Amino acid sequence: MEFRKLLTTCIGMVLLAAPAFAGPTWTFGPEDQGQLKLEYKGQFQLNMRDTGSEADGEGDTAEFNFRRNRIALMGAYGEHFGLYVQTEYTEDNNFGPLTISDGSDNEFQLLDAVMRFRYDDRLNLWVGKYKYSFSRENLESCEDPLTLDRSLLIRAPLASEGTRDKGITLWGNLFDQKFQYRIDAMNGRNDSTSSPESAFRYGARAHVTLLDPENRHGYKGTYMGEKKVLTIGAAYQMEKDVAYADTVAKTGAVDYEAWTVDAFFEYPVPAVGTFTVSGAYADYDLDDAYKGANPDDLVVGLNGEKNGGYIKVGYMLPGVPLQFFARSENWSFAELDGVYDQEIDWYGGGINYYSRGQDLKLTMEVSKVDFDEEGPDCEDFVTFTTQLQLIF
Repeated sequence: MEFRKLLTTCIGMVLLAAPAFAGPTWTFGPEDQGQLKLEYKGQFQLNMRDTGSEADGEGDTAEFNFRRNRIALMGAYGEHFGLYVQTEYTEDNNFGPLTISDGSDNEFQLLDAVMRFRYDDRLNLWVGKYKYSFSRENLESCEDPLTLDRSLLIRAPLASEGTRDKGITLWGNLFDQKFQYRIDAMNGRNDSTSSPESAFRYGARAHVTLLDPENRHGYKGTYMGEKKVLTIGAAYQMEKDVAYADTVAKTGAVDYEAWTVDAFFEYPVPAVGTFTVSGAYADYDLDDAYKGANPDDLVVGLNGEKNGGYIKVGYMLPGVPLQFFARSENWSFAELDGVYDQEIDWYGGGINYYSRGQDLKLTMEVSKVDFDEEGPDCEDFVTFTTQLQLIF
């Protein structure tokens, strides 16, 4: 009963909240060519899972916390130079993708710091720390997803900055914005003491968009019926001598290779509603390093050698800011928590209620994780999340 009252209160907060406004913008320089904008992005969550507490780990677990808690600065000077800097603060999060922990250490980090040079729409150069150009899922905005969040299982192995990396990217749009290309040179595994060599990670991505263009560096998980989109993309990544198959003898150097294909479709139908379908497949290969005598710990696990994908669907009511969504994922891991060739099925569904577009949004999602082979650290579980997003 208390939980129902809490959800009712959260919904009321969204329905009655004052309109959200864009962050303040400052201008400077001759003829006010320079602009700098400040923005706050917060996602506050109530998480509940049917495992994780009590002595045997079988008890229900609940937690309030921030999924994201960020301050961003966006700047531009004239038509050819831009800047984006974003910080993030996290504290004592107990809920992980597959496990409940005692809480992570508090962390304040510089999440993004990128200098953007633009010649024209065909040629852009980015330099700094930002999202690498591989999966569409990673490139979709954290604040504009279709489902509660992006895939928890799709991150690239041995990436030095998780979903980001430091390096340079050349990208642009061609053929009346129907085709987009990207070429990356990034740090990749930035750990010369544990890897055979210190080499850059190279990547390339391209997409073809057949209806309204997706012409930015990032994507959205839904355009809320404001665009008609059909985009098909593919990408490739590689890094030489990224890990050892035998870390004791320092032998069996392996390379990293990955490829992915993806598609996104969203179409609004007047008086009927907006339909969204998105899917992808990705393969991350580390030359079977996990079969070595003493393999590097990072070639296995959640972000080790794996392959799999997802499909997600959505429907938004006509004239009502309510969107229903569902998601299904299947992944095969080389080794996960002591289980070789482990498979995971992830299912989820829920709703988005928009008060001022993505600037003020309430999301509710229930999800289930099924392990092909259960064990002490691989038990099926169900998670329920309520999230309030504010961009200001």
